[in-house]
Formats: sequence, structure tokens, C-alpha cells
Amino acid sequence: MITVENLSKTYGERRVVDDISFGVRQGEILGFLGPNGAGKTTTMRMLTGFIPPSGGRTVVGGFDMAREGRAARRIIGYQPENPPLYGEMTVSEYLGFAARIKGVAPRSVSSRVARVIERCGLGDVDGRLLRNLSKGFRQRAAIAQALVHDPEVLIFDEPTIGLDPLQIIEIRNLIKGLAGDHTVILSSHILPEVTMTCQRVVIINQGRLVAEDTYEGLQSRVQRARRLFVRLVRGEPGAVNAAFAGLEGVIRVSEDADTEGLVHRVEYSLDHDIREDLARLAVEQGWGLLELHREDLSLEEVFLQLTTEEDLDAQ
Repeated sequence: MITVENLSKTYGERRVVDDISFGVRQGEILGFLGPNGAGKTTTMRMLTGFIPPSGGRTVVGGFDMAREGRAARRIIGYQPENPPLYGEMTVSEYLGFAARIKGVAPRSVSSRVARVIERCGLGDVDGRLLRNLSKGFRQRAAIAQALVHDPEVLIFDEPTIGLDPLQIIEIRNLIKGLAGDHTVILSSHILPEVTMTCQRVVIINQGRLVAEDTYEGLQSRVQRARRLFVRLVRGEPGAVNAAFAGLEGVIRVSEDADTEGLVHRVEYSLDHDIREDLARLAVEQGWGLLELHREDLSLEEVFLQLTTEEDLDAQ
């Protein structure tokens, strides 16, 4: 549905986006990740035809953005990081205005507005002025304007920034519900959002593409060891750590405290599965094994490893 080929953007001597290429399948939700200043928003603006690239091209739904920009933009719904909301309009007025300028037929405007108001949970505030709404409802209105013409492609730039935890969950569930009916790109630097919402991830850093894969694929790419979480009732920490470190395949043992007491984290090589040996040792020593499970790398850890490697390569 979306093909990005060798896309670049240069301002003067500064290259903000540097020769990136990736694709998005129809009905997929793709997470577009990067630290602040990585070039995410610039890329989103080029994908939507808001600014032209310095090099490369974007094809959306079979339309080349440079040569067929008007046709391409008709099938895109875009929620920018700072959406253009008109505070003097009510929610319904604003969405009706957005529908008309996006080419919705006059006879269909009312039904389209009613549909996105229901879908985005705006029914209780549809008659209120936008300037009087909470941040969460304004963000819902911004998403609704992107949806009102029922586009095939949706591009969201930092849709949950500045929201409280409950609002984040609500927006996350709304976006997840769009999968299948729409192709979605979700740009964010908030890593848990991508883990919870997206089926695949593209990571950029300093304008360059660092990785493109599923979350599980990225884990496999950077994971050089496995890690166990172990909670015991008893046992002197130093003695426990030394005993665990003596098991074949163990690389490192550390301890940490949480709300329920002391836990041990045991890193071990990929070609050894130490879980049975470790459990047997804990039982034989009478340490009272309460919990043992494998911990996968979080997206934060994957992200840090990939972007740190990229920074070192650039030096």
C-alpha cells in the first residue's frame, strides 16, 4: 500500500532524512520509531505530500506522490503532531468543515461526521467548542478529521503525546481498531505505544533507517543472551549469586529489589537452557523458589541497542 524508496530531505547542508526505504502492507499498523530529532515528523510530512523530498519517492495506493500528489492525498488521512483545530468551531462544525474540504459529497457529510463522532467517542462533546475541550478530546477530534473522508491510509504523528494514562489507553484502542480497514503509520518516540499497537516497526536515528522488522524479529537481532527472573524466599544474596554463576552457560547474575523483596536476574548464553538446573539448585538449597520466568528484551532495550550501535558506527 505504501512504498518509500531512497527518501531524503536536506535543509541547506543539513540532511534531516538520509536515503530511507521501507514499505507498509495493506491493512497493517506500522510503528515509525525514533528519538526526538531523528527525522520522524519530516518523513511524515513527505509521505503526506505536505513538503517535497530532496530525493527519492513515495508511492501511496499506487499513486506517485510527486507526479500524482492530488490523487495520493485523497486516500490519506493525516493527524499531524500539532493538529490544526479551530477553537471557535464546535466539534461537529469542525468535522463537517474537514469533510467538505476533503471532497466528501455534500449529501454524505452529515452521515460521515456522525460516524466518526461515534467511532472516536466524541458524542458527549460534539456540540462544544474545540477550545473548551480537554487535551484528550482535542486529540480525538484530530483523529476524527483524519478519518472523516474514510481514507485507505492513515498517518498519525505522535497521537498520544501530552495525554494522561487513561487517555493514552483510549487512543491506543481506537488506533488498534483501525487495523484491517485502514493502513496505518504511527509515528512515536513513546516505545510502549508501539509495542501495544503496531504489528511491525521501522526505527530511524539521525535521519537514517536503523531497522525494519517485527518486534520479535528486532529482539532476535540484538539479543545475545537470555535472561531469567528468579524470586526466592530465602538465601543470602551473595551465596545465591555465586551458586547461580557456577551453572554452565551463565554469563552474569545480578540482584534487584522490588515491592515484594529481592529478585535475581540471571543472564545465560543462547545455546544453553539453564531453567531446569537452576530450579533444581534452588530447591536443593532450600531457598524457597517462588517465581522463575524468562524475561525478553523490552522494546526500550532493543531500541537503545540499535540506536547506540548506529551512533557508534557514525563516529
